Amino acid sequence: MGTRNPVTWLGSPAFPEAARTALADTQLRRNLRNATTTIRGRRAAAVAELPDWERLRRAGEAIKDRVLAELDTHLERLEAAVTARGGVVHWARDAAEANEIVLRLVGDEREVVKVKSMATAEIGLNEALAAGGVRAVETDLAELIVQLGDDRPSHILVPAIHRNRAEIREIFRRSGLAATGDAPRELAEAARAHLREKFLSCKVAISGANFAVADTGSVVVLESEGNGRMCLTLPEKLITVMGIEKLVPTWQDLEVFLQLLPRSSTAERMNPYTSVWTGVTPGDGPAEFHLVLLDNGRTATLADPTGRQALRCIRCSACLNVCPVYERTGGKSYGSVYPGPIGAILTPQLVDDPHDAQAASLPYASSLCGACFEVCPVRIDIPEVLTHLRARVVSARGRTAESVAMAAAAWVFGDPARYERAQRLGSLARFLGRDGRISRLPGPGAAWTASRDAPVPPRESFREWWRRNRG
Repeated sequence: MGTRNPVTWLGSPAFPEAARTALADTQLRRNLRNATTTIRGRRAAAVAELPDWERLRRAGEAIKDRVLAELDTHLERLEAAVTARGGVVHWARDAAEANEIVLRLVGDEREVVKVKSMATAEIGLNEALAAGGVRAVETDLAELIVQLGDDRPSHILVPAIHRNRAEIREIFRRSGLAATGDAPRELAEAARAHLREKFLSCKVAISGANFAVADTGSVVVLESEGNGRMCLTLPEKLITVMGIEKLVPTWQDLEVFLQLLPRSSTAERMNPYTSVWTGVTPGDGPAEFHLVLLDNGRTATLADPTGRQALRCIRCSACLNVCPVYERTGGKSYGSVYPGPIGAILTPQLVDDPHDAQAASLPYASSLCGACFEVCPVRIDIPEVLTHLRARVVSARGRTAESVAMAAAAWVFGDPARYERAQRLGSLARFLGRDGRISRLPGPGAAWTASRDAPVPPRESFREWWRRNRG
C-alpha cells in the first residue's frame, strides 16, 4: 500500500496538538465525563448479570480469529450465498473504488437515506456523494445532529457525545427542525418529524453492517432507534458497504455476538432493533440489494500477526468509555472516524504508513493502563498492539536523538559495573534541584520537566547503601 492513505482524516492535527486544544475546553470535558461515567456504570451492571461473560468473550475471540485465518474462504461463501438469493456483490480495494461503485449504483437519484455506518465514514462516502450531486441524509439521531451541526463525530456508538441537550436544540433550531424544548423526547420528536418525510420519499438507502453470515448470505444491522429498519425496508434499492472482516461463519456463531455487543455497547440485555436481510424477496423490501465488500487496508492489517487482532473489533465502543485519555480529550483529537483506543490501533494500520505524522501519533494516545483490554468483548489486547505500533514508528524514524539515548541506556543497563558508575554520576543531578525537587532540566530534558517535576536523586544509591550496611 505504500504511502496511500485509505482513511478519511477529519481535519485534526496530530494527536498531541489536538489533545491540548480539547483539554482547554471545559464544557467538552464535562460533557464527556458525564456521558462516559454513565455508560460505564450501566455496562458494568449489565455484564455482571451473566455468570459466563468471560466464556462468551473467549468464544467471540475464537470465532473472530477463525474467520480471519480463513477469510478468503468465508468471503467466497458469502458472495455465493448473496448471489444465489438475488443480491449483487461488488469488491472494492480502497475508498476511491468503493465510492465510485456506490455513486454508480445510486444512479440518477439526488437524495439517499443512510443507516449509521463507520465504514462509509471511513471512506468519506458522504463527501463523495455530495461531489457527485447526491445528498446523503443521516437517519441515526446522533449522526443527524453531527450532520446538521456541520460537525464531526467523536464516539463510535454516540457520535454526538460531546454535545449537551441545549447545544442540540440550538443546532436543530438553526436547521429548521422545530424542537419545543431540549428534553430528549422533544428533540427525538423533532428529528422523527424531519426524517419521516425522507424515509417515504427516498428510493435508495445506504447501510453498513455489523455482521454477515457466510452460510446464508444474511446481513445484520443492530441499532436502537428504528431508523435502520425504515431504511432497510422502504426504499427500492439497498446498498450495503461492509468491511471484509465483519463475517461470521454460521448463525450459531452470530448468537455469541448478539449477546456480547448489546451489553458492551448500550448496556442492554437484548438489542432493540436487529434487522436481518438475505438477498432479495419479491414484494417484500427493496427490489435490489447490492453488497460492497471493502478492503481499504484490511488485507495489509491481516498480514501483521500482532496487529491483526484489531480486525476482531465489533465496534461496541466499550474501550472508549473506560479510557482515561479519551475521557479527557474526546474523539475529535484522534482525527479519524475511529477514535479512542481501538482507533489508536486500527487507523494507523489502515493507513499503513509509519511516516504519516497523524497516524504515527495515535499509538501514543494511551496511558497503557490496560482498561481497554479488560472490557473488550472480543479480548483485543490493545496495549500489546499499541506498543507494537510504537516500535514500528520508532523503527521508521531511523537514527534520532531518542534512539541514540535508548541505545546508550541499553549499553549502560547491560553491565552491572557500568550501571553502578552511571548511578554515581546521576546522583550529581541533585545539585539541579531545590527543596527536594527538580523542576527544570537543561537541553533535551527541558521538554520532560515542562509538565512534571522529579525528586532529586539520593546522595547514595541503594546498592551502595546495601553494601555499606549489609556487607
